[in-house]
Amino acid sequence: MSRTTFFEVEVLDAKTREQLCFLDKVEPYSTIGDIKSLFHKSYPHWYPARQALKLDPKGKLLRDDEVLQNLPVGTTATVYFRDLGPQFGWTMVFLAEYIGPLLIYLIFYFRVPYIYLHRYAFTSSPHPVVTLACACHTFHYVKRLTETIFVHRFSHGTMPLRTIVRNCAYYWGFSAWLAYYINHPLYTPPSYGELQVNYALVIFVMCELGNFSIHLALNKLRANGSRSRRYPIPSKNPFTWLFFFVSCPNYTYEVGAWLSFTIMTQCLPVALFTLLGFIQMTIWAKGKHKAYNREFKDYPSLRMAIIPLIL
Repeated sequence: MSRTTFFEVEVLDAKTREQLCFLDKVEPYSTIGDIKSLFHKSYPHWYPARQALKLDPKGKLLRDDEVLQNLPVGTTATVYFRDLGPQFGWTMVFLAEYIGPLLIYLIFYFRVPYIYLHRYAFTSSPHPVVTLACACHTFHYVKRLTETIFVHRFSHGTMPLRTIVRNCAYYWGFSAWLAYYINHPLYTPPSYGELQVNYALVIFVMCELGNFSIHLALNKLRANGSRSRRYPIPSKNPFTWLFFFVSCPNYTYEVGAWLSFTIMTQCLPVALFTLLGFIQMTIWAKGKHKAYNREFKDYPSLRMAIIPLIL
């Protein structure tokens, strides 16, 4: 019978090089995730999601699924630890990001005191587009919150607290900025009046329905707890037919919704928010598109990342 060769794992602080932990008789088939769990027993306040382990202090992070015996180390391995700080699950992250804009916008819409001149406190705008914009904005974020709770399937990944604070500042800050102008007593309605508003509303509703349809389609890829990897394909739902042309139609519809909201309100802060969102979503979409092409040899060649036939 062959004798199992156990590993010894030394965990050092990445900054001070001080030894934090020495793990003896570690199974060769142990993963980095297993090592994090063993390290956690010695340091309960550093739970696995908070740990970053590297083979070199300045090297890349080791993935949780990497196997110890497959790493370029001997039977005595040295790994370097860095504290990632407090971590929160994706559900909590999205709830924090979306609840803020929902409530902040309503504060400006109802014109609570100390935002605008006192004589405008708790007054309503005479322009119907302002109320319509509030309804659309509220619907958008209520939909996002509903999807976060009931539709999205999240991995066990987490996000650092400092990143959550930065993201919330972005979403909450932009929401306050655009809400201030749209609900301002001196706000002027779009140049082409009801025609412009109504066309934009139709596009907004279509994009919101499309975005929701794509999220449902992505949800079904992991139905019944399946771990098999598949790429999304169009279904009988016409909104999913955009999968024929792009890898991430959820982002395509999201950009379309904000673009239509920009046209509806004819507001510069909304246009800037839409532009920045498009840039960020393009980066995410291109990364996902590249991952699909790398993982699936039969991936449709006609698909682009976010804009059909263009980008």
